[in-house]
Amino acid sequence: MASHPERNDARKGKKFRPQTGFRKPREAPSDEWIWGWHAVEAALANDRRGAPLRLLATPERARQLEARFGRRTPIEPTDNQAIGHVLPQGAVHQGVALKPGALPDVDLADFAPRPGAVILMLDQVTDPQNVGAILRSAAAFGAAGLVLQDRHAPKLTGALAKAAAGAVERTPVARVVNLSRALDELTDAGWRAVGLAGDADRTLAEALDGAPTVLVMGSEGEGLRRLVAEHCDELAKIPMPGGFESLNVSNAAAIALYEASRSRG
Repeated sequence: MASHPERNDARKGKKFRPQTGFRKPREAPSDEWIWGWHAVEAALANDRRGAPLRLLATPERARQLEARFGRRTPIEPTDNQAIGHVLPQGAVHQGVALKPGALPDVDLADFAPRPGAVILMLDQVTDPQNVGAILRSAAAFGAAGLVLQDRHAPKLTGALAKAAAGAVERTPVARVVNLSRALDELTDAGWRAVGLAGDADRTLAEALDGAPTVLVMGSEGEGLRRLVAEHCDELAKIPMPGGFESLNVSNAAAIALYEASRSRG
């Protein structure tokens, strides 16, 4: 009988073991991916995106994706462990992960002012889950878009896209170098800027008048920076009769968007 030294080499102390299961994608963990069923499904359905770079899915999810989108997007069948291997630790991916094509760039000029229209601007809100939740609220209340500062905002992938649950695909996001200059540009175009500040004299309900409005939200710790606040047309507050003035920024954004939707009527 022929020997198979490559299968059982006592000198090397190695034994042959047949490969089973799926091969792990050889790629370092990254937040460049979109994961979670709703987020991936929305990204694949978005015709404005470039072609997907990679799409990993468990066999069951692969069947669901093919039933939904056909076979125009190549799917790499794999297992849950292999998908988790390319994502940040703890990512709840639900058996699917997408490395997406790019979204088209959005300019401030793309936001056309019209009665009742609302844009959100975030001043150094850096937590991706908060920004994702804000995008979800923006989509729910029909906001015209979101403005972020380029240097102090998370990517529109990773934990942000998971928290947004598909809203990344529905709400245009413009990135700008300087928020103060962006406010000037929007004001010149016909928008009215209202900054949220806890020490403002008037409430948000009193400040809103149904005109095209930019709602400017600051970070939870410091609030609006002085220069950004100075470029707002008015500062307004969300009244908190309970006396507990520590509202999560994503919750504050949802309340502000709801209040703005009421002013449209």
